[in-house]
Amino acid sequence: MTISTVGIIGAGTMGNGIAQACAVSGINVVMVDISDAAVQKGLATVAGSLDRLIKKDKMSAADKDAALARIKTSTSYDDLKAAQIVIEAATENYELKLKILKQVDALVAPEVIIASNTSSISITKLAAATSRADKFIGMHFFNPVPMMALVEIIRGLATSDATHDAVKQLAERLGKSPITVKNAPGFVVNRILVPMINEAFFVLAEGLATPEDIDAGMKLGCNQPIGPLALADMIGLDVCLAVMDVYLTEFGDSKYRPCPLLKEYVAAGRLGRKTGRGVYTY
Repeated sequence: MTISTVGIIGAGTMGNGIAQACAVSGINVVMVDISDAAVQKGLATVAGSLDRLIKKDKMSAADKDAALARIKTSTSYDDLKAAQIVIEAATENYELKLKILKQVDALVAPEVIIASNTSSISITKLAAATSRADKFIGMHFFNPVPMMALVEIIRGLATSDATHDAVKQLAERLGKSPITVKNAPGFVVNRILVPMINEAFFVLAEGLATPEDIDAGMKLGCNQPIGPLALADMIGLDVCLAVMDVYLTEFGDSKYRPCPLLKEYVAAGRLGRKTGRGVYTY
């Protein structure tokens, strides 16, 4: 399958990042969200990101204009009909994703691949909500998408080899380094990462060290580029909590119990960088 147009549902952090990666690689994009304001904000984010590349002499102004011209914004799912693959990049909420995927499945042609950028929800479970389980797959990008090389390609129980191969080739066209993963809660990276972040919140809650010292300890002692608490703020504390809730439900193991302090921060609206305050203030 030749993929010339990618449909993306969601113009937020992940959606606009995926849109940028595709557009810069010469692939046309249809980026859909619920309002014109949302898609225009997403497009503005891409433009700002490309401007930073120009300042670093990694892109020309002409390349920026060409990339932006490849991104069509829309508030209508009908415009997704032009795509050979549709990537769902909505909020990490099972019911919301289910609603979106059913709508897309009923709308696009039978040969179109549907992928989810979910970071923790079962691909097999999401695929079962569609009429094309063989053409359904997980395509999990990492934030910030334009900079991060990894894409987890997650096969559901019924995902075909042809679908897997087409998506792997797409990831490579985007300059990414894909890894193939079996379906399981959290897949590989987040299965390891998010419980570590959760444990950092337990350490913070117990007063063992300040946030700054916890992060410094992990950076200096484990050679991590960013500490777990600062990373949680970047990911979004609500996303971290949602992932831990999925683990607790799916595995039924108390070791995945979300830290009460993490839950408290989310309840208070302290979600991280996107709200200006999480563990740290921005």
